[in-house]
Amino acid sequence: MWMTPKRSKMEIDESRAFRAEWTQRYLVVEPPEGEGALCLVCRRLVAATGESDVKQHYEAEHQYYERYVAEDERAALVESLRRGDLPEAAPLTPEQRIARAGLGLARLLALKGCGWGEGDFVHRCMAVMLRDVLPDHVGIMDGIDLSPETTRQRVLDIHQNLRTQLFNRAKDFKAYSLALDDQAFVAYENYLLVFVRGVGHDLEVHEELLTIINLTHHFSVGALMAAILEALQTAGLSLQRMVGLTTTHTLRMIGENSGLVSYMREKAVSPNCWNVIHYSGFLHLELLSSYDVDVNQIINAVSEWIVLIKTRGVRRPEFQALLTESESEHGERVNGRCLNNWLRKGKTLKLIFSLRKEIETFLVSIGATTVHFTDKEWLCDFGFLVDIMDHLGEISELLRVNRVFAAAAFDHICAFEVKLNLLQRQVEEKNLTNFVALSQVVDELKENLQEDEKVLDLERYRGVICRLQKEFERHFKDLKFIKKDLELFANPFSFKPEYAPISVRVELTKLQANANLWEEYRTKDLGQFYAGLPAESYPIIKGVACKVASLFDSSKICEKAFSYLTRNQHTLSQPLTDEHLHALFRIATTEIEPRWDDLVRGRNESNP
Repeated sequence: MWMTPKRSKMEIDESRAFRAEWTQRYLVVEPPEGEGALCLVCRRLVAATGESDVKQHYEAEHQYYERYVAEDERAALVESLRRGDLPEAAPLTPEQRIARAGLGLARLLALKGCGWGEGDFVHRCMAVMLRDVLPDHVGIMDGIDLSPETTRQRVLDIHQNLRTQLFNRAKDFKAYSLALDDQAFVAYENYLLVFVRGVGHDLEVHEELLTIINLTHHFSVGALMAAILEALQTAGLSLQRMVGLTTTHTLRMIGENSGLVSYMREKAVSPNCWNVIHYSGFLHLELLSSYDVDVNQIINAVSEWIVLIKTRGVRRPEFQALLTESESEHGERVNGRCLNNWLRKGKTLKLIFSLRKEIETFLVSIGATTVHFTDKEWLCDFGFLVDIMDHLGEISELLRVNRVFAAAAFDHICAFEVKLNLLQRQVEEKNLTNFVALSQVVDELKENLQEDEKVLDLERYRGVICRLQKEFERHFKDLKFIKKDLELFANPFSFKPEYAPISVRVELTKLQANANLWEEYRTKDLGQFYAGLPAESYPIIKGVACKVASLFDSSKICEKAFSYLTRNQHTLSQPLTDEHLHALFRIATTEIEPRWDDLVRGRNESNP
């Protein structure tokens, strides 16, 4: 049974009540007065008592105490800390402090997409600064090695540390989903980015990069499938715990007979596996949908304009906003693919459309062709594309909001489908109310055409919208299949038990009769409510909550990776091994903090 929350703001947050097991796990106790968690090590009060907050404090400040692994050692440590006897952590040696500084700088270089050789430049800059500001400490820089070889190895060490932490967390996942993004193009090679979203205790959600796969070396679906299964096995994730699968809607992913999704679902079919929910419209919605609605190759023409503006119109004040937007998206150096992807965004096309008069004047001034500006059909198609991509941009922006259950995204999708129905009716009625750009083009053309001359043919646009409707229906049909379950889970106190699945009726009836739970449901968001729901009293509902929370609710982590690739495409196009590329993508997308002490003390665990 599938059930998902429906409120628009449903952050998956932990219960705010202090729990006794945190004492041994994170070395905190409940304070005598007020709320929060009191750290036994540093005696600081952790104001927010969600488990992730307490855990973050422990891992950032007191990771040293992870060496106390055995239960009796841990209990003795807690008692010692309660008495005020603080076991002294061995202070870092000067060499270890230098190593930690080098690791931190290597991470910053990776996050900024800098080349391996830029560490030497940073070293020289810091030496100059110290020489003028702190001349007595300038010798410190002599021990910090930022050579390309050392920086490259440090990035790999950080990657391995983060990977080990992810795999340790994955062991506790009650359920997980995968997101498969095959739109990562680095130089002349195409990569598949595999992301995992797992749910641990109390609906604690983790979204991380699981692996990257070079599609040049794994061309066939069978080889690709084997690589994914190997990554899952290495992380300790069995197919029995896989709940959902979200992908792009390319043929490689969703081809009817040869797509990766059909292979994975077939592999996951067994008495011990859950029915895998698949939806393919989340990732790169604007980018991939634009190919369906660009009826006259508008993007190709516009990209030629942008190249001319970047090479011959940089100093023109009317284009500064456009150039600034371009640089913030993909830097000063840009290849054709990144430019093409940028132009397929609704807000970008809207900005270019607003500058169409200035662009025409500029093209005339440099002797470039302006044939498109005299083609009424092309201009109408341009306006229509701007309007449709603007609407797609709005839904894409909503689908980037993460830390909500998938039902919030499903609500946005349903609302957009209603909007498409409205747009289709308006086209049939020749009503351009929601086609602002097209309406402007039509008004301008009417001023220069004969009264009896036909300005545009709306029938071709009706076909485009109809095709888009069918695509949306196909992409999200699995989520629609569980719509009733979503309604039940989002509104457990108003859903009639006789309409609920038989397996949950008893628990639902007991839930609706509990006044205390009703008060919690009324005052908390759904994430908090289900996190605090007693598992022993409501095992079915609690179990489904874990599955639901594991479904990808946004495209944020994929967009994060895609943005990193786009901004740093020149650096990433330099000769890099797949291992180094994997390390850079992991550092750029992770929410896990490296365990610096483990790194500098050489205590990093081996690959699981």
